[in-house]
Amino acid sequence: MPDGPIKACVFDAYGTLFDVGAAARIAAGEPGAEGWAALWPQLAADWRKKQLEYTWLRAVTGAHVDFWQVTQDGLDWALEAAGLEDAALRARLLALYWELPAFPEVPQMLGALQAQGQRLAILSNGSPGMLEGAVGSAALQGVFEALLSVEDVGVFKPHASVYGLVGQQMGLAPREVLFVSSNGWDVCSAAAYGFATAWVNRDTAPVDRLHGRPAQILSDLTGLPALLAGLSDGSA
Repeated sequence: MPDGPIKACVFDAYGTLFDVGAAARIAAGEPGAEGWAALWPQLAADWRKKQLEYTWLRAVTGAHVDFWQVTQDGLDWALEAAGLEDAALRARLLALYWELPAFPEVPQMLGALQAQGQRLAILSNGSPGMLEGAVGSAALQGVFEALLSVEDVGVFKPHASVYGLVGQQMGLAPREVLFVSSNGWDVCSAAAYGFATAWVNRDTAPVDRLHGRPAQILSDLTGLPALLAGLSDGSA
């Protein structure tokens, strides 16, 4: 628990605010997709898995590229694994990734936090252009004080320098920040960095055995305003 009031809520983007499975799900429901539509859950899972693995491997090896490149690389692996060699499908899936919807509870949740006067930001592996596109397509313009991208430090999460962007650009100590992510490894790493943390555990997964642990666990983002209100006044 934080030893003082929380002054800002900082969100991971992909999988936390924005539904990364939506691109494959939407494409599978479009005309002409009948031949591969049944494969979309595995395709989406493989795409996400490889996308994240490539960020970790590139961070460890110092071979940084932006998140759009690893998103394409992960999709190419997933398509090959599914036996799908279709340039038009690849192009459609990538286009949809720029239009990912927010999870259903997100607009109301963010509105409630704004009504509380909370400072809000995103801290993401996404490149600046991708983050601007996601926020715009979800009609969330003007909600966030900052869209913080790993491109400012040239290495992906969970490198500590990424979490340090919050203090550098928002003028906050780690203990003044509630960091919210659906990625267990991200929350654990953020907790080890010194943030107060909330894990959005949509899949009821076990807690990762890492060097930090989430302080709060939520099934979705609906209860975040009540949680943050308590943390901000020091009562939770």
